[in-house]
Amino acid sequence: MITDPIANLLTAIRNASDAGHPVTYSPASKQKERILKVLHEEGFVAGYEATEDEDKKPILKIRLSFAPNGRPIIRNVKRLSRPGRRMYVGKDEIPKFRGGLGLVLVSTSQGMLTDREARKRGVGGELVCSIF
Repeated sequence: MITDPIANLLTAIRNASDAGHPVTYSPASKQKERILKVLHEEGFVAGYEATEDEDKKPILKIRLSFAPNGRPIIRNVKRLSRPGRRMYVGKDEIPKFRGGLGLVLVSTSQGMLTDREARKRGVGGELVCSIF
């Protein structure tokens, strides 16, 4: 049993990216799809699609992005809020990752947003992960 499915997704992306694999898979959930949607919009993931495995269980097929020189776009992924220690921040407390070069995903009442978008909309929420 997976106790933190989001950490499992981020680990699959990190490991596949480090190994140079163009595609990785993860069990599907709506929360994971929301995360992948933001990562796709920001260019960290080339694309994703919901499909089924041989046992008809829903999975996500994730296509990773690579730079023209073959290096992975995602260099660092870190889970911030965990099941044992949730991290909530107000609109004025949203951190900047790597001086604004990285990305922090924030789960808000308005959906899954990047740190920049959450600051712009003036909402806080749960810090999900940081990506560089």
